[in-house]
Amino acid sequence: MGNRLSKIYTRTGDDGSTGMADGRRVSKADLIFEVMGDIDELNSHLGLVRSHYQEVLNASADDSALSALRAQIGSLNAPDFETTLQVLQHLLFNLGGELAMPEFEAISNDHTSWIEQQIDIMNAQLPALKDFILPTGSLLVSQLHVTRSICRRAERHGVALRQHNPDAIRPTALTFINRLSDWLFVAARFCCAPERRKEVLWDAKILQSL
Repeated sequence: MGNRLSKIYTRTGDDGSTGMADGRRVSKADLIFEVMGDIDELNSHLGLVRSHYQEVLNASADDSALSALRAQIGSLNAPDFETTLQVLQHLLFNLGGELAMPEFEAISNDHTSWIEQQIDIMNAQLPALKDFILPTGSLLVSQLHVTRSICRRAERHGVALRQHNPDAIRPTALTFINRLSDWLFVAARFCCAPERRKEVLWDAKILQSL
């Protein structure tokens, strides 16, 4: 890997094109790069989620929010939140590789099933959702909502890409992205309780005074 990544700039993309894994030169305006860019951005924001989560874990020992978070994560019959985030980042990286190499199948139905299991475990510990939730709260919760929004955009662009070129992205990948956005939504709800911050709900009364 060291030799492969030793040269950062090549100037070959200065004409607005970029090389695919099979050697083709493709315009950077091609829809596939919208999707690849979304996946890259999504992964970067998931990295921010990990950073905010680490800040919560590394809070002072007498922090009641930290104690509540540890207790809730410890109650899960599943890999901890940090492990899940790490796995998701690796899967997204592999998905980017799949887009660059259509013959490479990196995302399977098993990965989607794994996400669904994580969703079910978290959701079983949450109160029923009776109102719309505003995408805000703590830094961790807000970042999860930002990441969810980017994931939804990646899905929209992925659907458009498949309509334009069915061979460019597999249905399995689209299903995975869709389920990941669901995981991010439930994770945002799940992380409210440990930080002792109530979910911020949509309230019709807020606009009545305008």
